[in-house]
Amino acid sequence: MKLRTGIFFAILLVPVMLFAAGGVYLPAVVTPPEPQREFRGAWLVTLAVSNVDWPSKPGLSSARQKAELTSLLDRAVELKLNIVLFQIRPMSDALYSSPIEPWSEFLTGKMGQAQKPPYDPLAFAVAEAHRRGLELHAWMNPFRARHTLSKSPIAPNHISRTHPEWVRKYGDQLWLDPGEPAARDYVLSVVMDVVRRYDVDGVAFDDYFYPYPIKDAADRVVAFPDDTSWRKYGVRSGMTRDDWRRAGVNYFVQRVYQTIKAAKPWVKFGVSPFGIWRPGNPPQIRGLDAYASLYADARLWLASGWLDYLSPQLYWPVDSPQQSFPALLNWWSAQNAKGRGLWPALDATAVGGKFSANEIMRQIQATRRQPGANGEIFYHLRNLSQNPALLQTLRAEYTQPALVPASPWLASAPPARPDLTTMENNRSHYSRLTASWKAPGEPAWKWVLQYRGTNDVWTTEILPAEQTTRTFENATPEIISVRAVNRLGNLSPPAVLEKTIPPLMPARQIGTS
Repeated sequence: MKLRTGIFFAILLVPVMLFAAGGVYLPAVVTPPEPQREFRGAWLVTLAVSNVDWPSKPGLSSARQKAELTSLLDRAVELKLNIVLFQIRPMSDALYSSPIEPWSEFLTGKMGQAQKPPYDPLAFAVAEAHRRGLELHAWMNPFRARHTLSKSPIAPNHISRTHPEWVRKYGDQLWLDPGEPAARDYVLSVVMDVVRRYDVDGVAFDDYFYPYPIKDAADRVVAFPDDTSWRKYGVRSGMTRDDWRRAGVNYFVQRVYQTIKAAKPWVKFGVSPFGIWRPGNPPQIRGLDAYASLYADARLWLASGWLDYLSPQLYWPVDSPQQSFPALLNWWSAQNAKGRGLWPALDATAVGGKFSANEIMRQIQATRRQPGANGEIFYHLRNLSQNPALLQTLRAEYTQPALVPASPWLASAPPARPDLTTMENNRSHYSRLTASWKAPGEPAWKWVLQYRGTNDVWTTEILPAEQTTRTFENATPEIISVRAVNRLGNLSPPAVLEKTIPPLMPARQIGTS
C-alpha cells in the first residue's frame, strides 16, 4: 500500500508542476512604449528615364510587370519604409485604367495600348501595397502633357488631340496651360476619378505646375506661351501676369485639397515643390526662385492648410553654404503654422556621385532633430535597392518599423481596444504560443504588435490589417500588447497580456494504512 501511494503522489504532482512552470497569460496594466512615427517614403518612378523603377522597360508581359512591382514593394518592406509614391500620370496619360486619358506608352511602348493580358496596374499596386502594410500615394504630374522621352505617336484621346486649345508647346514639351480654367477643371477631374475609384491613401504632386524655364540660343529665358489665356482671363483680372499665373495655381491647389476632402476625408494630399521658395529665405540661400519662375507659392499652400504634407526637394548637402539642407528645412518648418506633415525629399540618386552615403545619414538625422519634421521621401525606390552603401545606411537608421505620422487635423478619435487572446502549447523541450486579436468596432487599418521578453527589451512589429495572429516558437514573450491603428494613424488603447505564474497548489494529504 505504501509503494502504491508513493506512485500516486508522483502522478498527481507532475501536472501541477507543469502548469505552474508554464504560466498563463492574464490581462495586465502595463504600458508598452510608444511606437516610432516617421514618414519613410520613396518615389516609384514610371517615366522612362535612366534607372527607371517600373516597369524596367516598356512592353513586358503583364506577369513580368506584376513580378517586378511586387519585388519593389517587398524591398520597401525590407527597408522598413511605410509609403510608396507611385507615379501614375507622367504626361497626361495613365498607368491605370482611365476612362479619361490614354494608357501610358511607358507600359507597352505605345500610347493608348493596354497590356496583354489586360490588368489595372494601380488597382494591383494598391492591393499589394496594403497587403504588405504600406500606404500607396498616387503621384501625378498635373500639367505636363508630353515629355521629351516620349517616342510613340500621340493617342487620339490624349488631351493634346481632344482639347488642343488648352495645350502649349514649350521647347520640345507640351504643357496644359494652368491659366486656362477649363484645363484646371480637367486636371481636377482626372485627380478625382482616381480618388473615387481607387483605394489610394494619398495623392501627390511634384514640382511641375509651370515648366522650369528654358533659354534660347542667345541665352535668354523663353517666355511661357500663354498669350491666349492671358488676354482672355488675365488682363481683366487687374493683376500682373506673374501674379495672375500664381493665383491660378493657388486656386487649383486649394480646390484639389477641398474636393478630395469632400469625397474621401482620409485621403491625404501632398506636394513636393522645388526646395527653395525664394532666394534669401533664409538669408544665405541662393538658387532658382520657384515663386517667380515656376509660379509656385508653396509657402502659401502650407500656411493656408491646403495640404496634408509638404515635401520640399532638398537635394543639397548639409554643408552647402548657399543651399544648406538644415537651414532650408528649418525655414520650411517655421512656415508650417498649421502643423501639417513636413517630410523633405532626399536625393538618393546622388549617393556614389556628389554625395556619400554618410551625407544621406546626416540628412536623416538632421530631419529627426528638426522640430516639426518627422520623416523623408527618397528619390527613388530602385536606387535604394541597388546602392550597397545606401542600403547599409538605411538599415542602420531604420532599425525598427515606424508608423506613418498621424493627421490630427483630419480626425483624432482613437479606435477601440482590440480583443487579445492567447493559446499556448507546452511540451517537453518545445513550446508554441499563438496570439490572436480582433477589432471590436471599426475595422483596423493596421496593428501594432509589441512584446517583451525576460530581457526587458520590447520588440515592435507593424502588421497589415489582414494579419490577426502571431505565433512564437520556443522563446515565448513575457508580455504581449496589441493596438489597432485606423486609417489616419490614430492608435487604440493597448490590449496587454502578461505571463503570470500561479502559486503551486499544495498536494492533498492522502492517508495511508
